Formats: sequence, structure tokens, C-alpha cells
Amino acid sequence: MNFKVGQKVVYPNHGIGVILEIAVREVSRDQTSQFYHLRLEATNSMVMIPITNAKEVGLRPPINHEECSRLMRSLSEDFDEPAADWKDRYKEFLEHMKTGDVFQIAQVLKTLVYLNVLKPLSFREKRLLEKARYLVASEIAEVTRKTVLQVDPKIDEALDEACNKRLARNGRTRPAVAAAAR
Repeated sequence: MNFKVGQKVVYPNHGIGVILEIAVREVSRDQTSQFYHLRLEATNSMVMIPITNAKEVGLRPPINHEECSRLMRSLSEDFDEPAADWKDRYKEFLEHMKTGDVFQIAQVLKTLVYLNVLKPLSFREKRLLEKARYLVASEIAEVTRKTVLQVDPKIDEALDEACNKRLARNGRTRPAVAAAAR
């Protein structure tokens, strides 16, 4: 996995970044290592990642157009009922988020939107919902070359569809669930 200067990448749990330079730094008295210097778009902060650890930390290119279409479809699909215990659920959500896999993050997003329809989320789950939404929306926006504001309505439609399927399966109905969960 060799990235180039100027290339956009996804840094797990932080989102899209741009490789500003590939630099060699002295890490000990007689040893040097190469690093990717990233600027994260969300925070405009700088991150240095050793090239040898890039795969291990989950640095990856953004998804492609075909995967983006698949992601949008998966956002609208029904899903399994979440764990009842919030501690178990939260631990599972964090594990999914840490992977950096946008499809796993989308599952977290979908589940949290659904739970928010049923009852108010805890402070931690609300923050996780916001982060998952940002990570999914920003990657879709990057791939489709649109703004997050432009892709948000399509994401809401897909989430509405998924939540309505889950609610119907449980014998309930409620319109526009995703927009209500913002």
C-alpha cells in the first residue's frame, strides 16, 4: 500500500486526510523511518504515520464509486436488532468504529439512528452517532465529489428506509425517522 503526496486517504476514526509529504525522520540514534504526513480534513490537524505501520493502523484509500453505491444500498437495508444492554452495544460499536471500514461504521450509524427513534440516546451514543454520520457522509461526499450537505438528504432517505423496515418488522411504523434522529 504505497500512497503518494496529494493523495486522499482515510484514517480510521478520523476520516479523510491528504498526504502532504513523505518524510524520513530519525527515530533513534542510528535508525531512520519513513512517515506519511497527513492533514485531516475534519480538524485540519497534522498526523505522522510510519509507512511500515500504515496498513496496521488501517490507513486506506477512500472507497470507489461501485463501493459507494453498495454502501448507499446497505444504508437502506434492514438490520439485526441491537443488543439490549447499552454497555455491550457500545463496546461493539467502538470495535466497529476502530476498524475504519466504512461499511461497519454504516451499520453503527444505522443502528444508532434506529435506537434514537425508539428512545433518547445516552450522551456517549449521541457522540458516536455524530461521528459515524460524519465518517460515512464525508467519505460518500469525497467519492461522489459533492459536499456533505448535498449527500445528507440521500443518507437520510436510506436511513429512513432501513429504520422503517426494522420498525415494521417489530410491528411499528413511524415516518421520517432519520431526519428526526438528527
